[in-house]
Amino acid sequence: MYYRVAPGYNVNVRSGPGTQYRVVRVLPLSAQVPIFCQKPGETVAGPYGTSRVWDNIGVGEYVSDTYVKTGSDGYVAPRCA
Repeated sequence: MYYRVAPGYNVNVRSGPGTQYRVVRVLPLSAQVPIFCQKPGETVAGPYGTSRVWDNIGVGEYVSDTYVKTGSDGYVAPRCA
């Protein structure tokens, strides 16, 4: 399943669940991403609220759940190991 990134945002993909982690790439406008697992991390405010949930969208790739339209304020995928 793929989820839409908030419209109008180029979202930073980071190497871990927080803004202190390095940016590994930037998602283009209107991107859709898979969510393989989720983990708690730094609290971030974004277009879909404030949350400390981070979505793993690939190996070593995390985006704040506040920029992904999952339809939930909580977890929609298993927790990352």
